[in-house]
Amino acid sequence: MQKQYDIAVLGGGPGGYVAAIRAGQLGLNTVVIDKDNLGGICLNWGCIPTKSLLKNAEIYDQIKNHGEDFGIKASGLDFDFNRIIKRSREISDRISKNVELLIKKNKVDRIRGFGKLTSKNTIDISDDKGKVTETISAEKIIIATGARPRNIPAIPVDRKNIITSTEAMILEKQPKELIVIGAGAIGVEFAYFYATLGTKVTVIEMLKHILPIEDEEVSVALEKNFKKRGIDILTSATVEKAEVKGNKVNVTVNVNGEKKILAAEKVLRNSS
Repeated sequence: MQKQYDIAVLGGGPGGYVAAIRAGQLGLNTVVIDKDNLGGICLNWGCIPTKSLLKNAEIYDQIKNHGEDFGIKASGLDFDFNRIIKRSREISDRISKNVELLIKKNKVDRIRGFGKLTSKNTIDISDDKGKVTETISAEKIIIATGARPRNIPAIPVDRKNIITSTEAMILEKQPKELIVIGAGAIGVEFAYFYATLGTKVTVIEMLKHILPIEDEEVSVALEKNFKKRGIDILTSATVEKAEVKGNKVNVTVNVNGEKKILAAEKVLRNSS
């Protein structure tokens, strides 16, 4: 028998789960549908876990380069890359579980699966193999499915050599070199994290400054800081293509009409 709801929320990110909780608080029979953990990209693969990585890098950087300013002397200072990654995932998982508890506390049903609208009032729920497992109906449906990066044929993501921010958060081994394509907030966060831990980082941005949508003073100051850290920065640069060659990725860049070929173990594509 098809289960009926007052409100069905398709997508369990910051917009979806908050809407579902509020609907539950108002006494509406509510369900939230998402194939992944609640919290969306921000909580699971964005804002929260990246801040954990940045905190690790900040502490390491402070002790290594500024410890004596605080009267701290450390010999043989080192880090465990896999433990840093694990800590980030643990924090994200813990907060996601708290969101699940909030959903349950407010008497909202939770369905794990891929929801597809089949009419203005019905949703088919499929498992990870694409098999429809149930169908629900609702008087009102809230669509909160978020967005996804667009495909760029010249920079084909294989999630192994040419990666996205998701893979950058869970790499099993720290890369020796990393090329970051796109110097928005996500790009500069990963550039700082990996460079601080010793990876040779190159940042490519098609506009004239990194962080191009921020105030120019901020962009210029950060660019100077990054260069002091040994990060190479190419601005007003267009990526023509990225190709995997053996265990490296070759990136062809056009900088003010001059073509360059850069090579790195990993390429992080941030364009959206």
